Amino acid sequence: MPRNKFVAAATAFCTIATLALASCGEEPAAKPPVPGQTMIVSDAVVGKEKLGDAIAPFFEDPALSETRALVVMQGGRVIAERYAPGYGPETRLISWSMAKSVTATLVGLMVADGRLALDEPAPVPEWQTPRDSRAQITLRHLLHMSSGLDHTELAEGDVEIFDADTPRMLFLDGRENIARYAETRPLEAQPGRKFEYSSATSNILADIMTRSLTESTDPAVRRDAMLEYARGRLFEPLGMTSAIPQFDRNGTMLGGSMIHATARDWAKFGEFLRNNGSVRAAQLLPTSWTRFMKTPSKNDNSYGGHIWLNRPNNADRNQVLFPGKAPSDVFAALGHLGQFIIVSPQHRLTIVRLGKTDDNKLDPLDDQFVKLISIFPKN
Repeated sequence: MPRNKFVAAATAFCTIATLALASCGEEPAAKPPVPGQTMIVSDAVVGKEKLGDAIAPFFEDPALSETRALVVMQGGRVIAERYAPGYGPETRLISWSMAKSVTATLVGLMVADGRLALDEPAPVPEWQTPRDSRAQITLRHLLHMSSGLDHTELAEGDVEIFDADTPRMLFLDGRENIARYAETRPLEAQPGRKFEYSSATSNILADIMTRSLTESTDPAVRRDAMLEYARGRLFEPLGMTSAIPQFDRNGTMLGGSMIHATARDWAKFGEFLRNNGSVRAAQLLPTSWTRFMKTPSKNDNSYGGHIWLNRPNNADRNQVLFPGKAPSDVFAALGHLGQFIIVSPQHRLTIVRLGKTDDNKLDPLDDQFVKLISIFPKN
């Protein structure tokens, strides 16, 4: 913008196995691409000219605005990538709301560890006072954007940008303690009844995860605990060595919007989800959790567990992806200003596009994604 109890020992074993496998069987490093030129590593599936023609508009068509990086993985290999001048394979680029899908994955790991439970009341101290209806909110509600908490994501109607909750939370009066800003919001609907896209809910999840790791209120301890967990359980096993989450001054990860990583590392994350939580044959995340993430939520058919689905929504608003133009099992992590991780399981395909496109001008990008996906054969 974007199942309940698992065996912790098995998950820990898979993590160790992945780390052991990380140094084995990797392909030799490819020659770095030249900015402004499409580097095609393999044309085994699609001809180089055809693939190059499908990638070029992302950088050369003014209607698609500014693309800074594009990586195409097929069958687990980078087969093509291109960067705008000033950017390259080592450039870390901001996730914006793609971070939400990372947050959901980390929640899944903690559920697998037995630290959290999907359908029990979310352990937020602010909500535990007598007769507080927010005590009914579960992790499932938060992951489905159906907590019922009052939230205005961005400027809309008579709401000015500086009065919308997300800018206030991230940059104005809430920036010192984003979790407190989010967790003190009142209910506007019964939990589980209404879809309301909300970066605040992802930050609440980040706070819940941090408190499951440490009882300390020291910001540095909170930050280090969450960072160590994210690196040890997700980023390092996936080889996402460039990933850097941002934190507020209270030590809460900005789980709704601010993780920096290279385009190649964002592609590794997409591949991880395409492979249902496994990497190099090691199952890090239970398949039941990735199935949950990719299953439509009750209140919006186009949204799963903090991930967007290529299905018609059941709300009176614009479509987010491109239902009817690409397979219905396509899913995506999406971020503000045109950040995309698009996965098509039927094509064994992961596409990452990072750049800057106004959110009301994304239709040409969507059309080009459809064209790019369509040149690949289905399994």
